Amino acid sequence: MKLKELESCLQQVDGFEEPKILLEQYPTSPHIAGCMLYTIHNTFDDIQNKLVADLGCGCGVLSIGAAVLDAGLCVGFDIDEDALDIFKGNVEDFELSNIDMVQCDVCSIGSSYAKKFDTVIMNPPFGTKHNQGSDMQFLQTAISMASTAVYSLHKTSTRDHIQKKANDWKVKMEVIAELRYDLPASYKFHKKKSVDIQVDFIRFTPT
Repeated sequence: MKLKELESCLQQVDGFEEPKILLEQYPTSPHIAGCMLYTIHNTFDDIQNKLVADLGCGCGVLSIGAAVLDAGLCVGFDIDEDALDIFKGNVEDFELSNIDMVQCDVCSIGSSYAKKFDTVIMNPPFGTKHNQGSDMQFLQTAISMASTAVYSLHKTSTRDHIQKKANDWKVKMEVIAELRYDLPASYKFHKKKSVDIQVDFIRFTPT
């Protein structure tokens, strides 16, 4: 599947009706989701026939993309029942059978899923506002769950901090791409219509 086809497919995925600021719910755009998944699939072959987890899956754009690219099974994890209801509707619309979902707090998954997945994909909370440090909790959980690789988006400004953590956790960190994340004005306190944030698309692998 070509990148453009994947992107236009992901444009059919319904997003958050009322995003929740406490959960830092920002949609992953079809463009960014498409670029992530296309690279994971074509460059690293970490989706097709693989067991994939999507942490903080929200309405499921990354999970659905992974399923469309023939993941063996993709499991989305999210704390928010409303988002998972939309995700469920999206899965039904796409008529996909290789997707499952789990409602839980990603930060308290613990060791029950240790190394149970080949690949973990995620666009975690950036760890700002009400969620300081949640990006690192998500990342630590993801690394514990993946036997092959973790793919994640993080603010470029946190790269040095993440590199230190990766060294502490004895994982290899590779910045695959630098992206401009167009953050739409989803919440009332946003004064501008949208803001561009520099983000790193990073691959983590066990050393």
